[in-house]
Amino acid sequence: MFEVLCISLAFVSGLLVRQLGLPPLVGFLGAGFVLNWLGQRFGLLPTYTGPVLDHVAHLGVLLLLFTVGLKLKIGQLVKPEVLGGGLLHFGVSVAVFTPGLRYFVGLDWNIALLLAIALAFSSTVLAAKILESKRELAAFHGRVAIGILIIQDLIALAALSIWGGNYPSLWALWIFSLPFLRPLLHRLLDLCGHDELLVLMGMLLALVVGGMGFQAVGLSSEVGALVMGLLLSSHGRAQELSESLWSLKEIFLVGFFLQIGMSGLPTGSDWLFAGVLLLVLPLKGLLFVLVLSLFKLRARNAFLGATVLTAYSEFGLIIAAGIPAMSDWLVPLALTVALSFALAAPLNHVAHPLFRRLEPWLQRLQRRSDHPDELPPHLGSARALVFGMGRIGTAAYDLLQPELGEVIGLESDSYRVADHLHEGRDVVMADAKDLDFWRCVRLDAMEAAVLAMDDVEAKLVAVRELRQRGFRGPIISHALHADDVARIREAGADETHLTMHEAGLSLARQALSKLQTPR
Repeated sequence: MFEVLCISLAFVSGLLVRQLGLPPLVGFLGAGFVLNWLGQRFGLLPTYTGPVLDHVAHLGVLLLLFTVGLKLKIGQLVKPEVLGGGLLHFGVSVAVFTPGLRYFVGLDWNIALLLAIALAFSSTVLAAKILESKRELAAFHGRVAIGILIIQDLIALAALSIWGGNYPSLWALWIFSLPFLRPLLHRLLDLCGHDELLVLMGMLLALVVGGMGFQAVGLSSEVGALVMGLLLSSHGRAQELSESLWSLKEIFLVGFFLQIGMSGLPTGSDWLFAGVLLLVLPLKGLLFVLVLSLFKLRARNAFLGATVLTAYSEFGLIIAAGIPAMSDWLVPLALTVALSFALAAPLNHVAHPLFRRLEPWLQRLQRRSDHPDELPPHLGSARALVFGMGRIGTAAYDLLQPELGEVIGLESDSYRVADHLHEGRDVVMADAKDLDFWRCVRLDAMEAAVLAMDDVEAKLVAVRELRQRGFRGPIISHALHADDVARIREAGADETHLTMHEAGLSLARQALSKLQTPR
């Protein structure tokens, strides 16, 4: 009965909030609070999450962090804007929250410090979910945000070790041998093929080796799952492995959001506590903007990275649950995290148009120097541009380049750009949703544009900006879903093709050509 109501209420709540333009996860959080209320009000349901839901929620977090690790590079974590930005924001946040909680809430210094640490974190689950849905995990601001979150997760691990009494055992030294196992893991991935063995290997690494393996030696299972993903991130099939785990991860994460909502039924004082912290939330985001600007990020990337990080973290709940002295603060923290999710999700949905409105003020924070994410000033005499250099974009580039000669690929993932340059393709780092790119780009020699990125919002921005700047040549796009075709055409594209539909037509044409060829 409990499982049936969980699934039913989660679906209904997710569907309702989706009609309001909010991500379904906000509905899942609300469904958890409703389930908790039903349990306390009528006694028909348990008022706690239960071992099954706890386990499902934990699996969802592990799979999410594993897939995030698959998209990262180890060198990304030692970047100044990641390591320095993460530590500076954490230090300032704790320095402000600790005395504030001590004097305004009346807590002793130890509890105030622990609460300050919990509130200084940003949500890894929400940020990864938002960036993944917007296809921005590989973008510059996405990589910076995820890198900062990893730094925070490591700090959370240290806090649990110090105050929770769970210290790593001597067996934890085995993790230093993991880099030497990378060739073996890559070989196993090659042997798995493309079917169920690929999914099972992903689950084995995320849940068993990374999850249980790290936990058995006193380390965080979440960090373990992330590390295992990092070890495979340089493999050519890392993206395929991530996509094979997508459905499982999505289902299990529903349990995580239900679990947060079911952590407890809040009282009036809990609502007051959460309300005050929600008023502080914009200052958390503003501090991220200032810190990232200090490390020479352009105003756009500092703002977009900050909006992704403007939410309180589920790791605060993990700390509260793992440290006995914090048990009384689990429910108010759960409410605070849930409400911050409800605010952060729609904020990130309008982050790009919001930046356009705030850009004149945010530009004042931008430092007058070379930025690590600086864009190329021009695209030369390119006759065609291919936006998005994944598999579809690469195929389009390879067909156009011999015919037109001057073809340039545009890609927001710097690692993918480096791979294409190594293979001899003319590819530059650029983001179609970046206004600075459209200000500096010149379209004088351009004759055609191919939109091959997956993000439909990026396609819409690219089409509108091209037309507004007087480009009259053909704009050809692909679409993953039928309901996106009309939107892209209405924005100004000449042709929009469903990817799978066109693949089927191509196969049929090849079959017909073979039948018509005399033997």
